[in-house]
Amino acid sequence: MNNPVVYAFLVGRALAEALGEQLQYTLTDAASALGKFDAEQRERWRNFAEQVMARADQAQATATVRTTPIAVAPNGTQPSDLQEIIDKLRAETAQLRAELQRYRSR
Repeated sequence: MNNPVVYAFLVGRALAEALGEQLQYTLTDAASALGKFDAEQRERWRNFAEQVMARADQAQATATVRTTPIAVAPNGTQPSDLQEIIDKLRAETAQLRAELQRYRSR
């Protein structure tokens, strides 16, 4: 090329095209990385929410087991209501106190 002005123009144009391509690749990669990061974060939050719900369900099941009264009457039958259970426990307590008094009085 004999004309340096034309050559400088062509070099400038090639540089602009190359920079444009690099910018396009960089922006595409950044958008891809951002999308990947967003998807990973959503998956992590979903897993975290599932773990929290599983722990809550487990705690509820444990609490239900702990608060469920299990009382068996002396004859092996289940009392039907709470008042009946309380009455039977009071009767047993009174009976044990009487036995304890008899033992101490000997």
